[in-house]
Amino acid sequence: MAQRPEQGAPDTKMDATALYREDIVTDRKVGTIRRMTPLKSDGTDDAARPTLYVGEAQIMTNAGPLPINFEIEAPNLGEAVEKFGDAAKEAVERTVRELQELRRQQASSIVVPGMGGPGSKIQMP
Repeated sequence: MAQRPEQGAPDTKMDATALYREDIVTDRKVGTIRRMTPLKSDGTDDAARPTLYVGEAQIMTNAGPLPINFEIEAPNLGEAVEKFGDAAKEAVERTVRELQELRRQQASSIVVPGMGGPGSKIQMP
């Protein structure tokens, strides 16, 4: 059931000044690039804003594939394709570092009985 605005529902109004058309480009091997072309509210291209390129790849983890999204700084599709590999490598390395940090934080957390963590069924007097 949809919430009414007075019940604290999120704002679902689209921003007419931030519209983009997505074109998906892939080599069907390594990943995809989304070309985000800025649009005016009438649907015509907005030359005043830059076209954005977003790369998409995935890495395999013990839990299955993990999607990785990353921006590619490029003035056109050709350069975005050339820069895809380096940008993907950097995004994967950053994601691995973030996962390692999350694991480190989880391993160093203190488990208190009754807090729902491992051993929470054991109650200390």
